[in-house]
Amino acid sequence: MAPKTKTLTFKFKMGFTDLLTIVFIVLKLTGHIAWPWLLVLSPSLISLSLFLVLFIIGAISAGR
Repeated sequence: MAPKTKTLTFKFKMGFTDLLTIVFIVLKLTGHIAWPWLLVLSPSLISLSLFLVLFIIGAISAGR
């Protein structure tokens, strides 16, 4: 009987905000938009902020 081999697989899911951020970065680096970096990275920053707010609310609710 042959030994079983294990395969390591990675699953990467890209969301809408990730894709939008990449598009904005490419447009900024190619000179198509002259936005400040804060605006270019805003989709990811908004997503991160929302996650942190919901995490903090959940942590406070779980502590009661």
